[in-house]
Amino acid sequence: MKTSDTDRLKTAILFLALAGFLTGLALYFSGKPDIADTIWFIGVIPAIAALSVEILRNLRRGEVGLDIVAALSMSAALIFGETLAAAVVAVMYAGGTFLESFAEGRARREMHALLSRVPRSATRYRDAGLEDVPLDQIASGDRLLIRQGDVVPVDGKITSEGAFVDTSALTGESLPVKLPCGADAMSGSTNAGEAFDLTATRPARDSTYAGIVRLVEAAQKSKAPMSRLADRWSLGFLAVTIAIAFAAWWFTGDPIRAVAVLVVATPCPLILAVPVALVAGLSRAAHFGVLVKGAGSLEAMARIRTLILDKTGTLTDGRPQIVSIDSAAGMSEDQILLYAAALDQASKHPVAQAIVAAAKARGLALPVPSEVAEIPGEGVIGSVSGHAVIVGGDGFVANRVGRSSGEHPEIAVGSVVVVVAVDGHIAGHLIMSDPLRKGAAQMLEHLRGQGILRILLATGDRAEVAERVTQGLGLDGLRSGLTPDQKVLLVLSERKNGPVMMVGDGVNDAPALAAADVGEPAEPPPRRKRLM
Repeated sequence: MKTSDTDRLKTAILFLALAGFLTGLALYFSGKPDIADTIWFIGVIPAIAALSVEILRNLRRGEVGLDIVAALSMSAALIFGETLAAAVVAVMYAGGTFLESFAEGRARREMHALLSRVPRSATRYRDAGLEDVPLDQIASGDRLLIRQGDVVPVDGKITSEGAFVDTSALTGESLPVKLPCGADAMSGSTNAGEAFDLTATRPARDSTYAGIVRLVEAAQKSKAPMSRLADRWSLGFLAVTIAIAFAAWWFTGDPIRAVAVLVVATPCPLILAVPVALVAGLSRAAHFGVLVKGAGSLEAMARIRTLILDKTGTLTDGRPQIVSIDSAAGMSEDQILLYAAALDQASKHPVAQAIVAAAKARGLALPVPSEVAEIPGEGVIGSVSGHAVIVGGDGFVANRVGRSSGEHPEIAVGSVVVVVAVDGHIAGHLIMSDPLRKGAAQMLEHLRGQGILRILLATGDRAEVAERVTQGLGLDGLRSGLTPDQKVLLVLSERKNGPVMMVGDGVNDAPALAAADVGEPAEPPPRRKRLM
């Protein structure tokens, strides 16, 4: 049975049990106890049937849970005419399974959102025109049009003069990269520049993105189910409960005493109270951007000994930020930033948008630019308040102001320099990088105090960039240039030291998140969501 069908079934069982319970109460207090008994009986049957099927499935897997006590108490109550007691237990059971399903459903939706970036169709050149086709109809050799903002649907080669793509979701590289004609483009990356042509080298089912989805599915299937703490003692508890129930019946001669024992012994705190507490905690955690997928994850959290972190968007903000402004012509930092941000308002480039955001954060009033021309992946030219302004890479600006490139401050590995020229002269340089999140070092130290023995970094980014960003964090290991399957292998290899928690953002981390005992997809601020 599909997950969605199971969720609907649990909802229907809760509705029937609750409707039967409330309707029976109304009839009972209206002076119709016989009809009330019948309604209670009918409302309990679906719950018993569903519970019996679940118990049989568990027994086939060699598992014995406390749900058997609930099934026995409901069945015995119906047999001996205690329909109200059976209805109460049915509502508790149905309510508990519904709340657990609700929490797990939110987690599934979060993972689905992580893997649903690739479009369902693509724009293909055909007979001197364009047509939209489903992904499964794309074959190797087809030429596709990738518009600005589109996610690359299949692996292929760039056939335009060049392309500017954001690969952060796949490789962890926080800044978009320029790909020349003939370069390989991976499915799942995003077009951050002008539209370009792509020749498919693989069908969608064999592309990078499809491989990541298969890794996620395989990792989820390979994970052993985690039993609830109480289920580990269920066999002994069940034996004691049945023994006491028969003893009560034997010594009193009244079968209702046995029903009372079974009803009292029904693990209400586990069937209802624990899911209620879980959903209450889930709602509270959601206020802080945390998604918890089930009680099993909370149990695992207490035993985690190894933490594996992604870099971009997890330890770092995942977005370029201005870390310093260098003045080259006596112009103030605010003036340099104002000219750059005013012109960059006309660009959708992530670096341009970061510059605009930084200017607004300083409270600068940005004039509207005019005569704007953008060269994708290179820079922007235009007029700001009557001044000719150029903003872009070092070579782009240098060629237009008549000086040699390379005349800028030295920058750290992984940083980017944005040159600003005003009226034909270099005004200054904006140094940008993807910095650590505030409090990252304190957070890692706090985790060590909570029992985490090993903290590792696993990133698809370059080693020199990862080393610079994490310098001083005291990590126990750093793995760079990792592919999604290599991250999965790292998670599995670390299991020898105990349960593993993986924290990452983006599609390239999804398989490792699924393979870990606890996985947390992290998103950039301001609304960071984590999944446990």
